[in-house]
Amino acid sequence: MEGSNLNQKLESIKNAKRVYRDSAAGFVLDNPEHMPELINSVFEIDSPLHIKAAWVLELVCLQDISMLYPHVPDFIKQMSSLKNESALRPVSKVCYLMNRAYFSSGKNDPDLSAPMIEIIIENNFDWLLQDHKVATQVFAMDTLNLWSNELPWVREALVSILQKNINSGSSGYRSHARKILKNL
Repeated sequence: MEGSNLNQKLESIKNAKRVYRDSAAGFVLDNPEHMPELINSVFEIDSPLHIKAAWVLELVCLQDISMLYPHVPDFIKQMSSLKNESALRPVSKVCYLMNRAYFSSGKNDPDLSAPMIEIIIENNFDWLLQDHKVATQVFAMDTLNLWSNELPWVREALVSILQKNINSGSSGYRSHARKILKNL
């Protein structure tokens, strides 16, 4: 049957229009057994479907972040492999959503080990410091801001980086950096 598996759903995404992405995300939400395959597709960077998979993962996680929880170790381990901005932006957003859930759940779901937290923080600092589009950097700022309340060294490093780069960033970067600095 047409569209009966995840690859067919990803292939049917003609462009980034929400209607195409929503259909594929709905498929995964209705068939959670495809979540591991979706995550694997995101990180198959040589596949033409990896960007579309990242778009779909973002929408799935916006609807139900808990679907990511069983796959958090694999997700975190592979985050640094992405280079394409079209995949990196949604993955940075998923990272933020996951960390927001961690701090807002009251029981720290998903379960993040110290090594996983280290990788999250390292990746987000990399995304903030390297030449990435502003959306990726904004999600990195937001994720690091969450950790700055828990880890004083993250707060100090984040403040230093934002103060150093605020004048050279785009208007979107400057606006968000000012907002973060105001709250730190």
